[in-house]
Amino acid sequence: NVKETDILALFRITPQPGVDPVEAAAAVAGESSTATWTVVWTDLLTACDIYRAKAYRVDPVPGTNDQFFAYIAYECDLFEEGSLANLTASIIGNVFGFKALKALRLEDMRIPFAYLKTFQGPATGVIVERERLDKFGRPLLGATVKPKLGLSGKNYGRVVYEGLRGGLDFLKDDENINSQPFMRWKERFLYCMEGVNRAAAATGEVKGSYLNVTAATIENMYERADYANSIGTVIVMIDLVIGYSAIQTMAIWARKAQMILHLHRAGNSTYARQKNHGINFRVICKWMRMSGVDHIHAGTVVGKLEGDPLMVKGFYNTLLLTELKINLAEGIFFDRIG
Repeated sequence: NVKETDILALFRITPQPGVDPVEAAAAVAGESSTATWTVVWTDLLTACDIYRAKAYRVDPVPGTNDQFFAYIAYECDLFEEGSLANLTASIIGNVFGFKALKALRLEDMRIPFAYLKTFQGPATGVIVERERLDKFGRPLLGATVKPKLGLSGKNYGRVVYEGLRGGLDFLKDDENINSQPFMRWKERFLYCMEGVNRAAAATGEVKGSYLNVTAATIENMYERADYANSIGTVIVMIDLVIGYSAIQTMAIWARKAQMILHLHRAGNSTYARQKNHGINFRVICKWMRMSGVDHIHAGTVVGKLEGDPLMVKGFYNTLLLTELKINLAEGIFFDRIG
């Protein structure tokens, strides 16, 4: 029986020809919990019946003849509290290379409140950010500085000023602008904040710019974030590619510094775009919510990047709402509170 405290995962499995889908689902459950490729006598030393994950439901995927939805339940005690690295090491760590499967995709998860509350979660919300920007009753309007690479610090700051002076609420760095030879990070930060302050003085409005503090090491990110804080910015940003532990670490820093933390989902399409293999971006949304970032790129139905309207709406709801009901059209497979 599935318990309220179980972590639930929904995998889309594509078994190799001749492999029973129920056996394939059971193999995924075993490998992502206590099992290995063979029988070992040390199984007798553990309570495997308790700790082994259970594939409790297998359904064919509508419109396909070789894909199945496998629902798997994990005992909460299998995972270290407050650690995305440990959670993902089990759930996605080793199962995606299974010979018995042609493809495997993690579509959705239900994180029980008992485990959810061991994570920090976002420090600010929509209301708090609106209060800091003094903007109510309308969407916030922002843009990204382009070209994202090649501008000098002075010209970069000019773009920030012109955009904010022209009516934007905020500008932001792009994912790959860090500290290159044509513009070092400190130069960019200073010119950006000069543009922000001049635009705020000219318009009488609160303005902002997301300063990307992504760097090679946590120590470098701390240095950049501390400097950004010291010159008056209210928001910094990081990239998804820095890794789950680094994201959680920067989220703790941001909460202590009373800074808003934005996450650019750089790299997510390497595993989120394929429909039968990888990880659905919905799951990344849940993990990032747990990690403590305040907001994240969640896609759009216009522009250069792929985006199905209902699925994108599902991403938004996953990020914004504290209570969700099953909505298959939006790709939401589990009820959620928290």
